[in-house]
This record gives sequence, structure tokens and C-alpha cells, in this order.
Amino acid sequence: MARSLGLRRPTVAAYVQRAQVVGLSWPLPDGLAAATLEQRLLPPLPATGPRTPLPPDWATGHHERKRQGVPLFLLWQAEKAATPEGFQSSGFCQASRAWASKLTLVMRQSHRAGETRLVASAGPSIPGVNGRPGEVHAAALLLAGLGASNSPSVEATWTQSLPAWLGSHGRAFAALAGGPALVVPDNLTAAVTRTHRYAPARTRPDAALAHHDGVAVIPARAAKPRDKAKGAVGGARGGALDCGSAAAPPLLRTGRGQRGDRRALARLACPPLHDTPRLQTQPR
Repeated sequence: MARSLGLRRPTVAAYVQRAQVVGLSWPLPDGLAAATLEQRLLPPLPATGPRTPLPPDWATGHHERKRQGVPLFLLWQAEKAATPEGFQSSGFCQASRAWASKLTLVMRQSHRAGETRLVASAGPSIPGVNGRPGEVHAAALLLAGLGASNSPSVEATWTQSLPAWLGSHGRAFAALAGGPALVVPDNLTAAVTRTHRYAPARTRPDAALAHHDGVAVIPARAAKPRDKAKGAVGGARGGALDCGSAAAPPLLRTGRGQRGDRRALARLACPPLHDTPRLQTQPR
């Protein structure tokens, strides 16, 4: 049969199998038209809509690429084996690079013990009770934390003025019984007169305080809160224990600390009796 029709034997065997499935045998029934025979042997495929493959797990692939010897082509091969109808090689690489370009870059900071103190001023204020008249005022929070240990430091002041800023740093160094090698503060207007990425301009009293205590001050970059993230996080942990919830009654009294703030600038003009000791830093 294959020789007389000029077809291959597998093709003829496939048609014979189709005829057996639909119940046809030779000779064919009388009156069977050619179109009907073709429709019975070769029925149309069921109509199905286009299948949209699921997008690859770009986050997992991006994490796997950090390993040595894992290129994009290897990730595409694994994805193609799992989803044959998915991306081809060039489309997979372009889509992966497009997804990675939208990620936010994060600078990893390594802090030695006792080396860095990060300072951030909290945005919302809290209600505070003045010690003498008993009036309730809005108090500003100054959050800080050591870079390695996240040791928190929280202080409330009536204002964010320069005396309050200097007094808070002085009391923090006194509580730590020493000063760090580096302080990364916020770009507070009272301390930083001009923000700059490389050379910010600071006020003279703030620079005098740093010289007095023997610490280096490098303000964080403007609109870059991650430069001092540990200051906000570490301070918030300690502040949550003292300030309570927003619905709690105001019990904070900061009048005594403010009296020390008024004398902060005056102490700068006097020679120190003892230099601020340096915190012990961890060797690299």
C-alpha cells in the first residue's frame, strides 16, 4: 500500500490506526463522501485560547546570580526546562536586566565597636509637660545609636535649636563615658548651614563642640536617610519604651535638661578640665 501510494510506511500506518479508531474498514461504506472521510480521519483540534506563561521568579534568579559560576544563560536553561513555552534566551536576558535595573541600591556599612554614632531627629513631636508651670508643649526627639551595637539614645528637647543640639550631644557623651571617633548626624538647620554631598558647611559652635570632644563629624547626605538608618532604628527602639503610644498621657518632663542646654555654648568657651575619653574601638 505504501509503495502504490508513494508514501512512507509510518504515514500509512498512522492513517490505518486512525481508521480503526473511528470504526472504518475496507471496503468503505457506499455513499461516504471524501470530505466526510477526511473529517472523520482528521478531526479539527479543539479551539483553545493562547496560553500566557507565568513570569519567572526574578528575585530568586537575582539572588542565585550572586553565586560564583551562575550566569544568566544557566538560569535561562533551568527556566526553559521548567516552562518550555516561556522566554527564549535573548528575551530572558533582557527581561532579567530590566527587572534588576529597577532595584534600589543599598550601601552596606560595616561599623567597628565604639567607632561610629549615628544621629537622627525624629519628624513627629511628642507632648511634654513643663516641670514648673505644668503646661503641655510639643517636644522634639533626638534619636541616636552606636553603629556596631545599636545602643540606643533618646532625648527630648523643647526645640531643635543649636543649644539643644549641642547639649544633647554633650549629655550623650557623658552617658557613654566617652566619645566615638565619628558622628554622623542629620542635616539639622541649627547645625548645618549648607548641605553638600562632599563638603557640607557646619556652624561654628557645632564644629567647636566636635573639636572640644575630639570627634569627627560627617553629616549624612541630604535626602539619604539610610546613611544614618541605625540612628533612627536604634533610637526608636529605646524611645518606644519611654514615650509609649500616641494615646498615652504626656508624662515627659524635659525642663531640667533644657537648663543644661542653655549653658552648652558657655562651656565651649572654657578650657576643658579633662578631655573626653575615646571609646575603645574594635580592631579591624
